[in-house]
Order: sequence, then structure tokens, then C-alpha cells
Amino acid sequence: MRRAVPGLWFPPPVPCWIVPLRRDQGIVLRGFPFGEADRVVVLLSPNHGKLRAVAKGVRKTRSRFGGRLEPFTHVDLVLYEGRNLDTITQVSVIEAFPDLRADLDRVLAAGTMVEVADAVTQEGEGARRAFLLLQRGLRALEAGPRHPDLIASYLLKAAAVVGVAPAFDHCAGCGRSDDLTWFSFAAGGVLCENDRIPGAITLRAGLTTYLARIAAADLSALPAADPGFTGEAMGVTRRFIEYHLERRLVSLVVDG
Repeated sequence: MRRAVPGLWFPPPVPCWIVPLRRDQGIVLRGFPFGEADRVVVLLSPNHGKLRAVAKGVRKTRSRFGGRLEPFTHVDLVLYEGRNLDTITQVSVIEAFPDLRADLDRVLAAGTMVEVADAVTQEGEGARRAFLLLQRGLRALEAGPRHPDLIASYLLKAAAVVGVAPAFDHCAGCGRSDDLTWFSFAAGGVLCENDRIPGAITLRAGLTTYLARIAAADLSALPAADPGFTGEAMGVTRRFIEYHLERRLVSLVVDG
């Protein structure tokens, strides 16, 4: 029983049945050990962006979470809100993508997708577009063998999510649609002769059209790949996204 003190006011005690729980969903991006048996799981939530939460005892053999918090898994969560880190109290799987996991080539592609999603999102900020893009990418991988242009298309769409989509059909400098003979990573796409800047490069005839086509296509319905352009399209796209993210994509170093 608190004794009244003149000039001071004590708030009423919080009822024991009120627990700071909330529900969320997300796709697991990665995780790392925390303490002896716990793991911090990093997820991409459409409502809260990048989310870090502790899974207690997940590294034990008989963990109640099992393999439900592995990378690429889309999960529904109940979280206990902590001061620094939330704690996962319940988890159920929405999509596990089992066929994707059985194919090393698709696993590597999924690794690139989650690395990019991790790089372009922030904690505490809604990330619906990035979440839906990652979800569509994983579903495309689950549906069958990796399309040769899938990663290039995903990277171009990720650039659009963060507002740096390259211009392919008009000059990034003046907006004109003819005499587009140069491409600049710094300027943000193709350039005409008048707007050419140092560092601009020339692309082989037809490549910008090819890039524009795979950028616009749905990840689940990409046009037939052209072996003559696929490699160059990936190279240009990779350099573009790495320039604007100001970091190398480790998964592509491994994959390449």
C-alpha cells in the first residue's frame, strides 16, 4: 500500500492481465545468435519495415519454434513488446516455399532478393512495396526453375521502390526520346549526346530495350530470355543498383 505524500501523485498499478502484446507478419531475412540459446531474427514487415525480434531458445534441439523462423519464410507472429527488442511468443507459417529450398540455384537467387530487401528498408517505417516485391520474387522462385532474367528484373523493380528506377526510354537529363546513345549510373539511365557526362558508357544496340522490357514485366511472367542479352542485362543492372545502394551485393559475388 503506497502512502500518500503531499505534492506527489502515483499512477495506479498496471493490472497483471494487461500484457504488451501485438500481432504482425513478415518474411524472415536473416538471423544471428543471441546469448547461449536465443536468436535475433530480422524480418521484413509490410507495416513496420525491418523488424528485429528475439526468439527464445530457438537454437535448442527441442525448440518450440522448430524451423519456422528460417530465412525466406513468411510468418505470422505474436510479439511481446520489449524496451529494446521485442520477443517472439508465437509464430505460425503462412508460406514456407519448400520447393525453392530444394534447389541451390533458387536458394542463391532468394538470398539476393532478401539481401536487397534488407538494404533498401529501414526499421520502424512501412515497407509495403518492398514486402510485396520480395513476396512476388519468392513465389516466382517457388513456381519453378529460376528464369535467367529474374534477378535483373527484381533489382530493377527494387530500384523503383526506392525511387531510383533507371530511365530507358527517355534521356535522364533533358527527357528527350531520341539520340539515346549513352548510359550513366550516376545520372540514372540513358543520356543523349548533349547530356553526356563523364563516366557514361555506351550500351550495345537493343540492350536498353531489353532492360526496359524485363523491368516492366511481372516477375511471374517474364518474357523469353535472349541469351545474347541476359548476361549484359544482369551486369548493367547489378552495377546500377550497387552504385545507388553504395554497397556490393555479397550474394551476387558468391553467385557470380
